[in-house]
Amino acid sequence: MKIFKDVFSGDELFSDTYKIQLIDDCLYEVYGKHVTRTEGDIQLEGANASAEEADEGTDSSSVSGVDIILNHRLTQTGFGTKKDYMTYLKGYMAKVTKHMEENGKADKVDAFKANINKVMKELLGKFKDLDFYCGESMDPEAMVLILDYKEVDGVEHPVILAFKDGLDEEKC
Repeated sequence: MKIFKDVFSGDELFSDTYKIQLIDDCLYEVYGKHVTRTEGDIQLEGANASAEEADEGTDSSSVSGVDIILNHRLTQTGFGTKKDYMTYLKGYMAKVTKHMEENGKADKVDAFKANINKVMKELLGKFKDLDFYCGESMDPEAMVLILDYKEVDGVEHPVILAFKDGLDEEKC
């Protein structure tokens, strides 16, 4: 299994247990699904609760959301305007290109810039429909993931978008 971590914060953002597709050699699309989890909703096979244990009058709580977000403890963040996001993105892309140059990928910087500009132009057209998430540390210098929705085989799925060159792959 591979874990994908932010190169700047070290936060675990997602793993290869989800369907992943690389877009234009610069952006990963990670396909998730909506789930609801109930606390204490674990039933061991063969277990038989006695009558007194069956209902002790305790309230159970449940959590709903996108599995990737819940599993990797991502935190929702936001930008007031598209201009605010563009300011963040410009600074973040400068950090990523510097990271690429310092880590033996200087020859790929121009292709990265061209590809990311094309991809982001399309995404920014639907800025109001996007949600944004950061890793567990909520490091303001780290990657902000984008949550979009895409139709796959006639079913709408939540899709996390992550910048390929802002990630480290770690084998477990």
